[in-house]
Amino acid sequence: MAAISVFRGILKEIRIAKGSDYKQTLIYKYVLEQFRRNQVTGAQLCRARKEALHAAQTYGCLLSSTRLHLRLHQLYHARGECRTDQAAGLVGLRLPTQPGGKGWET
Repeated sequence: MAAISVFRGILKEIRIAKGSDYKQTLIYKYVLEQFRRNQVTGAQLCRARKEALHAAQTYGCLLSSTRLHLRLHQLYHARGECRTDQAAGLVGLRLPTQPGGKGWET
């Protein structure tokens, strides 16, 4: 059952990256071929299947992590340079104020 969820996760990431015609891409065909090749049969050793499943899980993690990294990079890097108080506000913090009520100069 774990192989099916890994397979679906990889296909989801391919679909997000390539759009609606993802089934025509080489990566989709390659992933489909690899999962078909490593299906369980009585003659196969469990070790080879476990190695293939681990490689697939690692690849799925790489795809989703890359997509999330690019999204975060676009969100925070596209703004360019900002003041210190603006950067603190992005993470929910405030800069300390001086006793007179005046903020720190940046």
